[in-house]
Amino acid sequence: MSSQNIKTKIYRWHHRLNGSMTEYDLSAYQHQLSEIRAQITQIENRNNSALRQSAEKFKNTAHAGRSLESLMVESFALVYETIRRQLHLHAFDEQLIAGLVLHQGKIAEMQTGEGKTLAAVFPVCLNALTGKGVHVLTFNDYLARRDAQWMGPVYKALGFSIAFVQEGMSIQAKRQAYLADITYLTAKESGFDYLRDTLCRAEEDTVHREFHFALIDEADSILIDEARIPLVIAGSSASKRFNEQELAELAQSLDQKHHLEFDEFGRNFNFTDAGVQFVEQNLQCGNLFHAENIDLMTRLNCAIHATFFLQRDVDYIVRGNEIELVDGFTGRVADKRRWPDGLQRALEAKEKINKQSGGAILNSLTLQHFINLYPKIAGMTATAQVAEDEFKHFYNLTTVVIPSHKPCIREDFTDVVFATKSAKSQALIAEISAIHDSGRPILVGTASIDESEQLAAALHKNAISCTVLNAKNDTYEAEIIAEAGRLHAVTISTNMAGRGVDIVLGAANEDEKIKVVALGGLYVIGTGRHESLRIDKQLRGRAGRQGDPGSSRFYICMEDAIFIKYKLLDLLPKKLKSAAVAERTIQHIVKKKIHILQKIIEGQNLEIKKTLNQYASLIEQQRKVLYRKRKEIMVQKSGAEFYKNNAPQQYKLLRARLGEEQILNICTLITIHYIDKFWSAHLADINDIREGIHLVRLGGQKPEFEFQKLAVKRFTNLLVELETEILRIFNTLQVQGNKVDLESVGIKAPSATWTYLINDNPFENMFGTSLIGSANMGLSIAAAAWTPLLVLYMLWKKMTRKVMN
Repeated sequence: MSSQNIKTKIYRWHHRLNGSMTEYDLSAYQHQLSEIRAQITQIENRNNSALRQSAEKFKNTAHAGRSLESLMVESFALVYETIRRQLHLHAFDEQLIAGLVLHQGKIAEMQTGEGKTLAAVFPVCLNALTGKGVHVLTFNDYLARRDAQWMGPVYKALGFSIAFVQEGMSIQAKRQAYLADITYLTAKESGFDYLRDTLCRAEEDTVHREFHFALIDEADSILIDEARIPLVIAGSSASKRFNEQELAELAQSLDQKHHLEFDEFGRNFNFTDAGVQFVEQNLQCGNLFHAENIDLMTRLNCAIHATFFLQRDVDYIVRGNEIELVDGFTGRVADKRRWPDGLQRALEAKEKINKQSGGAILNSLTLQHFINLYPKIAGMTATAQVAEDEFKHFYNLTTVVIPSHKPCIREDFTDVVFATKSAKSQALIAEISAIHDSGRPILVGTASIDESEQLAAALHKNAISCTVLNAKNDTYEAEIIAEAGRLHAVTISTNMAGRGVDIVLGAANEDEKIKVVALGGLYVIGTGRHESLRIDKQLRGRAGRQGDPGSSRFYICMEDAIFIKYKLLDLLPKKLKSAAVAERTIQHIVKKKIHILQKIIEGQNLEIKKTLNQYASLIEQQRKVLYRKRKEIMVQKSGAEFYKNNAPQQYKLLRARLGEEQILNICTLITIHYIDKFWSAHLADINDIREGIHLVRLGGQKPEFEFQKLAVKRFTNLLVELETEILRIFNTLQVQGNKVDLESVGIKAPSATWTYLINDNPFENMFGTSLIGSANMGLSIAAAAWTPLLVLYMLWKKMTRKVMN
């Protein structure tokens, strides 16, 4: 046994002792695998028509109530043979086992290039036998379209209907796509369509049917990285725009040293006395901390964060007079994502972009809660083990590690560590130049757009041609990544750009592949460590696919963002901080400290997610209660009974004048209109509570308990006020010309709606940290002075919303 195998066994044994539920032993699947292989030999000589008839037979028996487990062996064998004939591919045992794992509703960890797309076809076909619909949720529209078209011949040969959903499709086209047996789409588009459905006023206007089974590709990205990001549907409303430009200019005029004090991690600030005086003089607002200035304080806080904490070409780009957010995990533009409204407006003011208001939020839920609406989910990714605790806690998903078909022979070299950025940059250019001269392809992963462009410029000065892939040219992502394995290719990419597209050595040219293999395969270089160990592993995983050679190495320095942000230098011996060691590498101790830091960050982030999830989960339960009732009223027209019992005279009068059918429609429209209106107001109210609830800790109270108490009270009041209002409106209705003009009493749909995602607020982690007991109180501008103002703040926000609407 090799030393690497021994290390792996020890790691897994230690992991198990520490409570890990990850499955490594696949012996339990061997019996089923043998049965599938035996069944394949029995059907391999049947003609295509016979295979199609078998598939129809399985569908009929599944519809009749036979369990899918009893059909699994025959179904997998049928799919295997169809893949061989339609795609001329032979599924490996590892892919069949992955299919079994996915059918069981687990996470299958499969390394890059091991054929996850093909492995998914087996459980997809099996679960599609019920006719209830299977959704394959992918990372972007390109992958949804590509995979549906790629695997489509298999599905069609077996008699399944197959479709894919793309952003911008018509309602009718989407409805047809969701009616297919198998639908490929992005998780967020499925979520947005669900939100749109919650606002429909007739069942025939909805596009989704009841959820059944979701198989999630790139599961760590969708289920972990984007889990807490709220999906939002907003509607048009009249809104007041404050002079954000004035506040942006004021923030930019502040002296960082004289007017502001930053915390030890550079993530938060306080005003100095001079800063308070400077602001008060410029705004002519009197005492900045007076109750009447609470809203001004909030907006000023946003302006300062937009100025000092959000960097152009790092956190966002400006393209086509739009602010486009950059995902910190992938380096891609985060499509349709925006920061919470105040911070978004502050950023637009900073960049002098005049945008309209975000409108009123009509409904919202996190991607995590949306995914959990599916009765059965499964996922696949190359980096599941690092996130196993989150998969288990938030989705009750067990991780199963699928071995690669061929042993991974990639060499992961020890990090090269430097004292300064200049020393690291020189070494990077020298390394890339030397490797490039040999013809070996190189993929360089950077932390930001700015860094990728600076490195590209430096390489061009050294006569090294390279291709840059970042958020500014992400439309060419697949094409650029597909060429990254060619001889002499140098590709500079932000983090995990190109995810879902394999880097094939030689770019599918067999002669060129032989040469690239002889040179050692793809060489992956990381220009710094990410906060998440999982992201580092993903970057390494771009090399060494399917047993190919390859290598990876990280170049880091003590001036990198992770060192500064988390004060990593304080953990190092003083002798290693000296400029005298700028040209010497100090790998071991720094690598160990970074690894410890990554574990600490991941552990803290998990605790923050757990805490914040308790807040979001309560609101999600309230949403489910209300919208379950809304759907029942819309579909069954059951709302009339309430009016008949509580306003009998008016009900009889209207029924006599309008007839049964029209009165049922009127009752339905009134009820669902006010459910939507009251829920929108409730979301705004809850957001106000969230913004200020951390202040109660200063009074010795528990924020979580106080939030839940307030949220439950507000929801209880909502239900009472809702009944009162719909009865009031119902009793004011008048018949004119054999009909009732509902628009005259304000009952009409929003003139326009749009969807977007709310990015993690930079305050959010600090908010979460404060809730799990950290001394860092997040919004720290004179926080102590805000404690008695929490109630006033919430009232002010509520009054402001009424003025704006």
